[in-house]
Amino acid sequence: MTFTDQLRKESDDVFEAIFNHPFVQGIGKGDVPKEALAHYIKADYEYLSAFMHLYGIAIAKSATRDGIVFFNKQIDFVLNSESHPHHNFCDHIGVGYDELQGYPLPPTADHYVKHMMYHAHMGSLGELVAALLPCPWTYFEIGKTLMKQYQPKEDHPFYPWISFYADPGIVELEMRKQLDEIAENASPSDLIKIKDAFRKSCQLELGFWEMSITCEAWPSEKKVMSK
Repeated sequence: MTFTDQLRKESDDVFEAIFNHPFVQGIGKGDVPKEALAHYIKADYEYLSAFMHLYGIAIAKSATRDGIVFFNKQIDFVLNSESHPHHNFCDHIGVGYDELQGYPLPPTADHYVKHMMYHAHMGSLGELVAALLPCPWTYFEIGKTLMKQYQPKEDHPFYPWISFYADPGIVELEMRKQLDEIAENASPSDLIKIKDAFRKSCQLELGFWEMSITCEAWPSEKKVMSK
């Protein structure tokens, strides 16, 4: 069993909770509240912008040109490819993509970004890769799971989203390979930090879906209910 196989096994409970989350299952059923989809896109747009900055820090921490090339390609992927699933959601709710950009991150997404930034600035490349990995890994498995569970056809409202993420997880596989290689030479204390970074990012991926379905807001921004 590789190191990343072990990480996946130890966080299987979180992965299963993600697969069964109402938002994720709603994607499979083709039925997600429009407000939740809009809230998700607003947060994910800013989250992915932060992800590109994190890839930039990974480039600075990379000791090989192969690592630099890989992370540079991922910045291009986020910029030019990962907007396609967002457009699927936008088309479904009838809102322009540009209308859902520039919003502040809700609490959970804000915490998630700062969690990754902490490991980027205070930790090793291994910690950073471990903190980044759950995003592409969980999405790839979500796509595979929904494709198998619901077998959507091209007329499914979220077929573009599901099929996009169900494609072979090249990013996830390459990041796993990097992390497995790093783990081979890591000290026991470093491995603990790497495992902690990975597990918390898995938890925050689950929290991101919950944040989206509940349209989470900062306390002062919540609508005051009239008595």
